[in-house]
Amino acid sequence: MAVKLKQFVESMQDAPVIAAVKDDGGLERALESDCTVIFLLYGTILNVRDLVRQVKEAGKLAFIHLDLIEGMSTRDISAEFIASSTEADGIISTHPNLIRRARELGLLTIQRFFMLDSLSFANVLRQSSNADAVDVLPGAIPSVIRHLVKEVRQPLIASGLLLDKSDVVAALSAGAVAVSTTSEALWSV
Repeated sequence: MAVKLKQFVESMQDAPVIAAVKDDGGLERALESDCTVIFLLYGTILNVRDLVRQVKEAGKLAFIHLDLIEGMSTRDISAEFIASSTEADGIISTHPNLIRRARELGLLTIQRFFMLDSLSFANVLRQSSNADAVDVLPGAIPSVIRHLVKEVRQPLIASGLLLDKSDVVAALSAGAVAVSTTSEALWSV
């Protein structure tokens, strides 16, 4: 697991923009991009194995956002399915139990948090300890990112509402190790 985590962190340092894809067209373009990590934000239990296979064949790291895969649930069996039936490098989820179970199964884990208020901030500090990385949304909040990177021990990824290059630069300058975006125009930043 330590080797996989090291490879993931190095991939984000080498190419800090992560392609987050929500359809087949986006996946095709992400596979051709310079991004080394792909977040799969779509799919079903029937096609997720094939989606991951395409990412792996392109030589990229594949992370499945379990909360967004049709047919998956918030039960541990979803993490078990991904670990046993795909070649995914890891999962993304807002659910601590899925993060815990996926780690037990040797998958890399990214716990996603939605930053709405000061209670959300406290929630990140309280619940993030089991994940390999923390993903906060929206990612266009550098002052919050700056505070979080001082408090959490995992690499921090900024996602959501990144509109242009200045948002990417601001998030990375604030201490995020990478940004995740569905904006294809930003994949080459």
